[in-house]
Parts: sequence; C-alpha cells; structure tokens
Amino acid sequence: MSNLWNRAALGALLLMIPVAAWADLSGIVTLTANSALSLDTGATSSSGGDLLFSGGKLTAQGKALAVDVGPIELFGFNTYTLPVLEANAPGLSNLPMPAGVGDVIVVLTNGGNYAKVLVTAISATSVTLQYLTYGAASAPTGPAITGVQNNYSYLLPGLPNYGIAPGSLFIVKGTDLANPGAAVLQSSAGSGIPTTLNGASISVTVNGVTTHPGMYYAIPTQIAAVLPSSTPVGTGTITVTYNGATSSAAAMQVVSTALGFDTYYGSGTGLGVATDSTSGALFNYANSASPGQTIVLWASGLGADTADSDTVFTSPPHAVNVPLQIYIGGVQATILYQGSSGYPGLNQLDVIIPASVQPGCGVSIVAVSGSVVSNTVSVPVNMGGGACADPILGVSGQGISLSGGSYRSGSVQISQETSSGQAQSSAGGDFVLVSGAESANGGGLNSIGSCYVSGQTVAIGTTTTTGATTTALDAGTITVTGPSGTQPVNPIASLPGAYDTQLPTGFIPAAGGSFVFTGTGGKDVGAFTATVKYSNPLTWTNMNAITSVNRSQGATVTWSGGAPNSYVLISGSSSSPATANGANGIVSAGFFCYAAVGAGQFTIPSYVLLGLPAGMGSLNVENATTQTPFTASGLDYAYGFAAISFAIAPLYQ
Repeated sequence: MSNLWNRAALGALLLMIPVAAWADLSGIVTLTANSALSLDTGATSSSGGDLLFSGGKLTAQGKALAVDVGPIELFGFNTYTLPVLEANAPGLSNLPMPAGVGDVIVVLTNGGNYAKVLVTAISATSVTLQYLTYGAASAPTGPAITGVQNNYSYLLPGLPNYGIAPGSLFIVKGTDLANPGAAVLQSSAGSGIPTTLNGASISVTVNGVTTHPGMYYAIPTQIAAVLPSSTPVGTGTITVTYNGATSSAAAMQVVSTALGFDTYYGSGTGLGVATDSTSGALFNYANSASPGQTIVLWASGLGADTADSDTVFTSPPHAVNVPLQIYIGGVQATILYQGSSGYPGLNQLDVIIPASVQPGCGVSIVAVSGSVVSNTVSVPVNMGGGACADPILGVSGQGISLSGGSYRSGSVQISQETSSGQAQSSAGGDFVLVSGAESANGGGLNSIGSCYVSGQTVAIGTTTTTGATTTALDAGTITVTGPSGTQPVNPIASLPGAYDTQLPTGFIPAAGGSFVFTGTGGKDVGAFTATVKYSNPLTWTNMNAITSVNRSQGATVTWSGGAPNSYVLISGSSSSPATANGANGIVSAGFFCYAAVGAGQFTIPSYVLLGLPAGMGSLNVENATTQTPFTASGLDYAYGFAAISFAIAPLYQ
C-alpha cells in the first residue's frame, strides 16, 4: 500500500462530495377526457391546471403556454434541457395541439416554470404523459426522500449494477431534509462525523437490523452519509427524521460491493480522480500517467470494513478483501492495495497501469466484482507522462482546458446510416456555447481501445444534473456541396443550434467523395467553409449474424474497409421497465467503444454489457474520419467529419 493516504486523502475527499440541486418535479400520469394536469404540482383535476386533454388534443390552460416540438426519436427526452425549452419560448401559445405518440411538448406553466412533456400513449378518450418540470418541487410538508445513490457513481435504481454497499459514502436526495444553509463538511477527527446534524438523522433498516449512518453534511435537499458496515445485505428501507418529523420510508438496496469511482467534475463520468502514488499529484490532460506506473484511484463502495470506523478517521487503515478486477483501457490491471483510506467511506485503490495499454487522453477505467460493475471513468496515459495525445481522434492534451468556464463549439458532418436494410444519408451541424463546471473541452474524451457505459437514467421519479449547460448559437444559413450538387442543411426548429437535412439518394457516391460545407454566418457565428472527405466506406460484415446479445459473455463485431487512419465507434443501449428499489418508469443505459479501423474487429467486454439492463435495445457500428478543423469567428473549437453507420435492434439477455 502506498503512503499517500496520510497526505492527500482529505484533499481527495473534499473533491468527492459535490452537492447537487434537487428542485425538479417528474412523473407519469394518465388523463381521461376533459381532465387537466398541473405541471407545477403533479395534481390532476377536472379544471384548471396547465394542460387540458379533450377530444384527442392537449391545450394550455390559464396563463400556461405550450408548443408541440415534434417526435422524440432523433434526440431523446434527456436532450431537452432547460436551455432548449427556453429557446422554444417564441413558439409557445394556447392553441390546441393534436399531439401524437412520441411527441415532446414544451410548456411554460402557470407557476412560471418550464416543463417537458412526452406523449407515450394517446386516444380519443385518454392520454399518458411523462413529464419533468424544472424548479417546481412541491412545497415541503416535512422531510421527503426522492433518491438514494452512491456519492460518486450516481448509478440509479433499476440499473443492474445499482446498490449501496455497507461502509460506503452515499447521498440522500429530497426536500426538507435538514436545516437551511450551506453544506459544511464535518470532520472525522476526534469524535468523528455525527449521526445527528442540522436537525436531521437517518435510519436504515434491512432484514430487521436498524443502523444510523454518520453524516458528512446535511442540507434541505441532500445529505451525504456513510452506511455503517454492520448494515446487512438485502432490500430494506431508509427514513430521514428532521425536527421531529419522519419521512415516508424509501427503498434501500444494500449489496455487498458496488464500487463508485470519483470524477474530476463530480458527475459520475469522464475524467476520474487519480493521483501519483509517490507525489500525490493529480493526473490531468497535461500531466498523464505512464504505462507501468502505479496510480491511486479514489472511490467508495468496496464493501463492509469491520476493521475501521464508519465515523472516525483510522490510522493505519485496512484492506477490504473482496473479489475485484480493475480494467484500464480494456486490459486487466494489477491491484496492489484495495481498502480504506482511513477516512470513513473513502476507499483507496493502488493499481499498476498495464504496460500494454494503448495511450490516449481518455483511457477507460472500470471495476468488476462478480457481475457488478462500477461507473466508467478515464485517465490520460502517455509514455513518459506529460501531455496526452490521441492522433487518430485528432486530440492533444496541450489544447484541452480543465478550468471550466465556457467555450463555443461548432461541427458539421456528412453521414450515411443503414438501418433495417435501408440506407439514408444526411448532413448536419451543431453550434453551441457550453458553460459550467463540466464545460472543459476534455470532459468527453475517449481513447482507442476503451469502452464506456454512459447515459444511465431512470426516466421517472429520478433526475440527474450534470453541471454543464448549453446555449444555442446562430450560424446562419448552411449548405453542403458534393460531387452531385448542392443541398441546404436546415436548422432544427425544436433544437436551436442544431442543423439536419436528409440527402437525396445518390448524393453520397458509393465510392465516397469530397463535400464542402458553406456557412453564411449568423448573429453568433461568422461565415465559414469546411471540407469533409468521405472515403473507402466501411461494411459491418457480421451484422446479420447478431440477433441477440448475451451480456455475460460479451459480443464481437467485425468489419471491412473504412477510411484510412480512422476509428470505429461501436455503441449500443437497452432499456426495460423498472419498478424495483424505488425506480418507477423506464430504466436505460448505453455504451460506446472505440477501435482502430485497421483492427477489423472488436469484442465488447462482458463487464461493459453487464452495466445495461436486460431488454430490447440497439447496436451500432460507425466509422468516422478524423476531425478536420475549420475556423469561424465566434467559435473556439470547430471541426468537420464524415461517418458511415449501421444499426440493428437486438435483444440484450
């Protein structure tokens, strides 16, 4: 074990307890004819409310306004963030809307809050709606629990790898949980972290055993605590008592091991918190780890630690000897130490980066215990350290910011997708201002040979926040010219800043070609010209042989062709109904892996697929050219690329 725990663990802990806001209201409701829904409270009635259903139509009521922005399929419900909803304000009205299944409706409620509504079923006599209202949590009537998650991974109920392990840091989200005020981190020195804080206490009952977690902080919307190692494994309940009032019991799934890695931005994904085992220096894109080097990963959820305290700092700490494998860049790493850091709930893992790992700026890290996988994080790796580089992806650590703030990004692309045997070509673009804690333009880097599980979400009853916001940029009129002529690239009304146009058959020749995007410029982005080359189209050779995916065995895809010196993106997702462990709605998760085109094949590891729920889903193979930069005033980062993709819909078992 390294000696880092007594120098840097407290600093790491401070990084690892972000406080997330929790002020959104979500749910699923079925309205019968001539009934209304209040999106500010979730209540239904025969009059009033924000949306009235009548005669197969929805109409905004009172001061509320609404607009049907069309089908969800292209982008997904989660992409309709608050800035996107606000950008649709000019189209809001109180006119009746003959909505269809899959339509997304943007609503400005009577209470002045924006809401997104998805129509999941509709007939002349009833409609079923999934909704999320930003900033409209019901008025507190005592403590209420809305979610329980690992403090670092943020995995959600219903996912196959969800659970809270004894001895781990976890967060309770809700309303009216504790006294108002800022989160003040409690010390584990002396008497340790308290079991009563800011008027709040927690009770966890599993298999007839009740434990009372110590708390690092407690505020009205969130509590961070350590689940006592004496808590049994099994399905139980959790309550919060505040000022003499006790919340309704929420489901609590306690599992033996459910490791969550800490992340640089406190979001559960992206750059992980990893430090040098000797100096304690934090790795980042300008300071990479090296193959063969020992690094320290910070996490929580290894499992019960009966040798150390759950409330008081312990020196020296002890190992937690549970079965565990850690994969870095798809290669199993040697674990030198796994166990307590000395600080309650905080685990330390000393591992050696395998010598065979392919270097890059976003080398994946994932842990597996039995069939339970952690969240996926990344670490920059470069021979000899220094700035990282991904030449195939066109990325260098020297140009990546970690400071957040904001940046303006633009992209254009030409693509062809084959789904259900039908090929369809399109041209598109995306122009946005990204700001917030996760706005550093290295936040989504991924390297060749690495896989990531992402987009894990429960549609109903739980929401997550990322800390980054996007604002649309006006790039004016865009056209694309290829070997067979010129086509407009039209803006998408429901998604400002985005452009997309279906291209006519034959616009992309079978052998590829060169395509020039021309932008006139708009109020935010200046005029530009970007050239994208589409060459040697790839073929997914075993596509027809894959009808189902066994998540415990992995899956291999093979291909031929592809643009020289490019990469192949293998991605997929699955979803299923979720009602266990407090989940309510549809649970889904997705993955993506990057491979060099010259490899000709890639096996999606079982530990990646085990992070997805069993159910129907998608599997996609895409070849994209290296990003080709272009310049335009008003943009900090701009590039074009060409892609060819194939999609099937297998059953994930």
